[in-house]
Amino acid sequence: MKIIDNVISDRGSKYAVSGAPCHSAEDAKAFIKELCKTKKFAKATHNTWAVLLDDGPLKNDDGESGAGMVIVRMLEREGLRGHLICVTRWFGGKHLGGDRFRHVQEAVRIYLEGV
Repeated sequence: MKIIDNVISDRGSKYAVSGAPCHSAEDAKAFIKELCKTKKFAKATHNTWAVLLDDGPLKNDDGESGAGMVIVRMLEREGLRGHLICVTRWFGGKHLGGDRFRHVQEAVRIYLEGV
């Protein structure tokens, strides 16, 4: 598991991005469970993730409506299959509107540069 902490900060909200190889829904659940063993990630507002599996994309917005699909589209563009990417957000008290999707994209881009 690779974690890049504090990749983006905007109006109090903070973002991290993490990922690991993933080949099934069970792997995805295990990844999130392992990530949330760290108290900081367990207390996050959103742990939004996606992975492209052989039988199609699997995603979870975790309350950040539409963010999972942003990750799916980026994975499709990169042709990265079998690798889960999770963008974590700690809400800072101010709504970000559409900027939140830009931040999800930027976090995924930062992660992909290191893969």
